[in-house]
Amino acid sequence: MNVAVAFVVGMLAVRVVRNAGRDFLAAEFLLRQNYRGRAVPTGAGILLAVGLLVIEGGRALLGAFDVGNETGFTEARILVLVAVLGFALLGFIDDAAVRQTAQGFRGHLRAMSRGELTTGGLKLAGGGLLALALAAPTADGDLRRLLVDGALIALAANLANLFDRAPGRVIKVGVLAWLPLAIGAGTGVVGVALAPLMGAVVGLLPDDLGERLMLGDAGANAMGAALGVGAVLLLDPGGRDVTVAVLAVLNLAAEIVSFSRVIERVPPLRALDRMGRTRDA
Repeated sequence: MNVAVAFVVGMLAVRVVRNAGRDFLAAEFLLRQNYRGRAVPTGAGILLAVGLLVIEGGRALLGAFDVGNETGFTEARILVLVAVLGFALLGFIDDAAVRQTAQGFRGHLRAMSRGELTTGGLKLAGGGLLALALAAPTADGDLRRLLVDGALIALAANLANLFDRAPGRVIKVGVLAWLPLAIGAGTGVVGVALAPLMGAVVGLLPDDLGERLMLGDAGANAMGAALGVGAVLLLDPGGRDVTVAVLAVLNLAAEIVSFSRVIERVPPLRALDRMGRTRDA
């Protein structure tokens, strides 16, 4: 399966899953007020995980019959699949939580220091451990490399979540982050591994922009983590060191300044952010 086909298959798969899961998304426990006070189902990013699972299961089955299996079930595809499934599950637990109190790194860490494990704290701790597991295959037993690459994946997941504050925003940011990775990967195994997921992400963009669903932590964290995995697989060690430093700065900056305010004050960013969005009533 080539990159273009994989991207389109991802779009189609998530639309099928989205339609099949219509009743599930309408469940009352998923409804949250969005930035305009409208009740919108959150956690819809779990659809990305289900869609990718369907795709990869189908690819494996077809591959057993030597159909469309040019690259085989590669390490890149396995890592992307595990990243999406794991981070989507951790994010969905947080999305579905009835009571959410602590916010941000500091809030969750303060709660844990009091012996309280919030759903956000579970996501933070579980995501960090999962990121280390995802970084292990390419670290080759090097502790520093393991920690840096694990931090890259975890910080990418968290940063994506920080952009999920307005309809379509995190998807647009994700696509912009994916494009250089896609160019660098070309038609190689990493490009083939990421394409179905990003196709699925774009497939949910109309519903996100139309305020019919919110990706939530489940979708933002899963997409960010997968892009982090792609960066770990594609970049050389120096490039990964620079990337993790940039991600760390952006994550820390989000604790001090509001990305939404910055976007609103910069006309080109504001125009891109509002593009395709439902007009304010």
